[in-house]
Amino acid sequence: MWTGQSLVGFPVLFIPLATAQAAPQELPAPEYGQEEQEAEPPVIDPPGTETAPEDVDPGVIEGRRRPGYNAPLPERVTQDNPGAVRAPPPEAFPTDQVPIPDRWRLIETLGVVKERWFDPYHQNTHKGDRPIDRAKVPWLPITGDDWFFGLNVISDTVLEPRTFPIPVGVQTTERPGSLDVFGKDASLVFSQTVIVGASLTKGNTAFKPPDVEYRVALAFNYNYVNVPERRVLHVEPSKASHRADHFLGVQELFVDYHIRNVSDRYDFDSVRLGIQPFQSDFRGFLFNDNQLGLRFFGNRDNNRVQYNLAAFWRLEKDTNSGLNSVVQRPRDDFLFVANIYRQDFLIPSLTSQITLAYNRNREGDEIEIDDNGFPVRPALLGTLRGRDYDVFYLGYNADGRVGRINLTASTYAALGEDRNSFFTDRKADIRAFFGAAELSYDKDWMRFRLSALYASGDGDPYDGKETGFDAVFENPIFAGADTSYWIRQTIPFAGGGRAVSVNGRNGILNSLRSSKEQGQSNFNNPGTMLVGAGADFDLSPEVRVSANANHLWFENTATLQTLRNEGSIPKDIGWDLSTAAIWRPKATQNIVMRLSAAALVPGKGFRDLFDNSQGNRNYYSVLANLIVSY
Repeated sequence: MWTGQSLVGFPVLFIPLATAQAAPQELPAPEYGQEEQEAEPPVIDPPGTETAPEDVDPGVIEGRRRPGYNAPLPERVTQDNPGAVRAPPPEAFPTDQVPIPDRWRLIETLGVVKERWFDPYHQNTHKGDRPIDRAKVPWLPITGDDWFFGLNVISDTVLEPRTFPIPVGVQTTERPGSLDVFGKDASLVFSQTVIVGASLTKGNTAFKPPDVEYRVALAFNYNYVNVPERRVLHVEPSKASHRADHFLGVQELFVDYHIRNVSDRYDFDSVRLGIQPFQSDFRGFLFNDNQLGLRFFGNRDNNRVQYNLAAFWRLEKDTNSGLNSVVQRPRDDFLFVANIYRQDFLIPSLTSQITLAYNRNREGDEIEIDDNGFPVRPALLGTLRGRDYDVFYLGYNADGRVGRINLTASTYAALGEDRNSFFTDRKADIRAFFGAAELSYDKDWMRFRLSALYASGDGDPYDGKETGFDAVFENPIFAGADTSYWIRQTIPFAGGGRAVSVNGRNGILNSLRSSKEQGQSNFNNPGTMLVGAGADFDLSPEVRVSANANHLWFENTATLQTLRNEGSIPKDIGWDLSTAAIWRPKATQNIVMRLSAAALVPGKGFRDLFDNSQGNRNYYSVLANLIVSY
């Protein structure tokens, strides 16, 4: 059986037809006296002589056929498949094969695959491998035979013991009599998230974009945290130092409509409205989140050019799970993004992207308290007044190869105005810059990586300029990602208030924000510098081992010195060392187990900020993660 494609993109199967052979005839017995006669020589048609097909015997010997003879074509095959493109005529294909409408009905008829609703590895209607049988769901308001239903379920389990500097509460502590500024530092996090998503799609998406897609995804999270000090998890000192919480969030809820095709290669324009995922650059440095928005997107030039025009109205997040909260009014925070990708630009095998983004925030007259009782807007820094700001981001990003070297690079300039700087209560111009690059080299089953990052810091909090770079909502896949200690853990900034951190969870920038999820961008920050090296080793299709070593610095500590009332604070944060092992038992993404360990070896700047009675102590983080997908 041979599988082909029609010229318009629909799959067409061909099955061999039984070739009818003439039954051998019995020859009559020769009459007496004819046995010794010679057979007359065969008559050979002269060249160019045509013989009528009805006068030709295709051959008595099985498998032989007279040269130049073509048997009559079979009758034209018709199909009853409303909405499908007409099959090519039989003359376009070999005469011993016949097209049928699609592969799904053939496999089902032959019984090649027996569908089971719980089987994610074989053909399954519930994961979009087969079109919906409308006879089984007459209540579904769809027409046509090209609607597909996709169901996905993801279980994400995290167990994370860790240590980080935890300030001792002013009013109370778990150990009365403790005189140190920082208390015990060991804590434990358990988080279980179940994501259930469903989509209804029209169109044969193996060859062209879908005509229409409806999608919804709900996420339920249960989390438990245990820390050794009070007033870390709750603002009330009377509450215990452990917490269990749960939340149901809406992570996707959108409709995607295919506006048009602009070429015979299915270059297209589409629009998507609703809660949807969006990543503004290759590694998620500026914005990587699921938010409520309107997005126009498409491609040109055989998919060598892609574009996005999007506007997002940011939703509030649940404090402890980080999931979208649709029961609260969206924030007065808008993001407008326009970007364009071009493959093989500036050099072949390199994709270049230009991004222009505008973040408009009007939350200066609001006071927002998180679910644990801590203020998040405005942050507990400086004059404690609310802020409005307008920031334009202009960026260039690249991803691809330069010869044998894999390259990812990003640069951004943040330009705008802060209507009320929390240091001066006056307007301040925003002038901040960011750059990051990662080079890697592949050698058989090994990949070696070099990483570097620079985010400018504010050198003078009172000069009317804010030069510390901050993103809208970062979630970077860079320098070890969330296996890195600094990217994974949140470090409290004791001098600036209990609810302000040096960095954010799953973030790399030292932004001094109250919260990455609920706080505002802050351009009065010390900036970030990183240089690192790492390697990935694919020991087998199922097992990968990775290692990373990063050195981090503050770019400028002027804001830290002002907020802590210190004359000098060194820039050195320290070494971030991590290793991780990933095991995929089935060599697929359906079951993924990950175990990683990271350590922060503090430098002079970190020890200056977080000195304690235990001296130059190192900090650790262990991450055990199990992801099961259907």
